[in-house]
Amino acid sequence: MSDERMLIVGGHRLEGTVHVSGAKNSAVAIIPAAILSDTPCVIENLPNIEDVRVSVETLRYLGATVDWQPESGTMSIDASTITRTEVPLELSRKMRASSYYIGALLARFGEARVPMPGGCDIGRRPIDQHLKGMRALGAAVETSYGMVVAETNGLVGTDIFMDMVTVGGTINVMLAATRAEGITIIHNAAKEPHIVDLANFLGSIGCRVKGAGTDTIRIRGNRGLSARRPYAIIPDQIETGTLMIAAAGTHGDVTITGCIPTHMEALTAKLLEMGARVDEKDDAIRVRSLGAHRPVSFKTQVYPGFPTDLQQPMSALLCTAAGTSRVVENIFESRFRHLAEMERMGANVRVYEQTAVIEGVPQLHAAAVEASDLRAGAALVIAGLMAHGTTEIYNTHYIDRGYEHLETKLNSLGAEISRFIP
Repeated sequence: MSDERMLIVGGHRLEGTVHVSGAKNSAVAIIPAAILSDTPCVIENLPNIEDVRVSVETLRYLGATVDWQPESGTMSIDASTITRTEVPLELSRKMRASSYYIGALLARFGEARVPMPGGCDIGRRPIDQHLKGMRALGAAVETSYGMVVAETNGLVGTDIFMDMVTVGGTINVMLAATRAEGITIIHNAAKEPHIVDLANFLGSIGCRVKGAGTDTIRIRGNRGLSARRPYAIIPDQIETGTLMIAAAGTHGDVTITGCIPTHMEALTAKLLEMGARVDEKDDAIRVRSLGAHRPVSFKTQVYPGFPTDLQQPMSALLCTAAGTSRVVENIFESRFRHLAEMERMGANVRVYEQTAVIEGVPQLHAAAVEASDLRAGAALVIAGLMAHGTTEIYNTHYIDRGYEHLETKLNSLGAEISRFIP
C-alpha cells in the first residue's frame, strides 16, 4: 500500500466519448469459477484492476497456470495444475470476493480452507448464507479462528432458501452446485447483472443454469465441465454509473460506450428527475446537463433497485442540488463515512442512522480528503471534479481496487487529475 495521492483541479466540464471496462463484480466471480473447468478457460474483457491482480495471485498460489494479459484484458486459466485448496490470509484479506474460492474449491476438489474475507470496510457482511447453502448441499462446514473449513464426499443438489437476498451467497452457492449430483434450486436468489454473467459463463463450460436474473435459479450439476470457447464478461455497471454521475456533476456532455443501458435504469431515472438529459442507444448512453439540478430522494435496494455501489457517487452530486435530498442506505450500515469528508469541502449533510439528509450548496470547495473504501473514493473524485480549487485525495489504493485507469478516462474527457507520492 503506497502513500500515493490524487490531485484534482476542479471546475472542468467533461466532454467527449469514453469506453467502459469489464465488470469488476463479474470478474471476481468468474475467475474463481474457472477452477470448475477440467480444461483451460479463456476469459476476455477483464478490467486491469487490483482485485483482478489479487485473483491472479490467488490462483497461482493454489497452483493454477495463469496467463494474464492486462493490456488486452485476456486471461487463460488452467486449473488442472492446482495442488492446494487453502487460500492464504494475506490474499484473502485484500478482497471480499475471496469467499468465492470456498464454493469453487469445494465443488472441484471436495475441500476448501479459506480465511474470512476482507475488502472494503462498509459494514457487516456476514457469509452465513453462503455456508448455510453449502451445508444444505451436504458439505461439512466449520469456522474456527477466522478460517472457513469445508469438506464433502460428494455434494447433492437440493432446494436452498436464502433468508435474505444476498449477491455473494447466491454466487457462492451457484459455484458449489455446479458439480453437485442432481438439481439445486436457489430460492430468494439475487438478480444482479453479474449473477446472470456468471450463469452464462457456467453455461459456456457445460453447466445448465436456468432462471438467473429472477429470484429462483435452477442448476443441474455436471461433473464433466470443460471450456468450449473464450468468454467475454459484461461491461461494468458501476463504472458506467460513476461516469454518468461525473458527467452530470460537471454539467458536461459525455457519451459512454460499450455499456448496457438497461442495467442503468434506476440511476437514469434519478438523473432525469434531477434535470439531466440521458439518451440511450444499444450500447451507449449520452449524459448532458445544463443549469441547476433538482434534489431527489432514493433508497438503495437489491437489483433492479438503486445500487448501493452508486449511492456514494450519487450523494456527491446531490451536494450541489438546489434543495433537500434524502438518501436511505438499506444494504450496508457504514456507507456514509464519505459524507464527513465532503463536509470538509463545504457540503451540508446530516446523518440519522441509515438516512442522510443533504442540503444542496451552491459550490463545493477543494480540500484534503481521505477515501475510506472503493466507492467512497469514486464519490470524492466526483466531488473534486465539481469543486472550486484543487482537491487532494488520500488512500487512492481503494479506487484502484475497482476502477481501471479512472483518472485516465476522466482526463480524456477534459478533467485535470494527477497522482503523486509525497
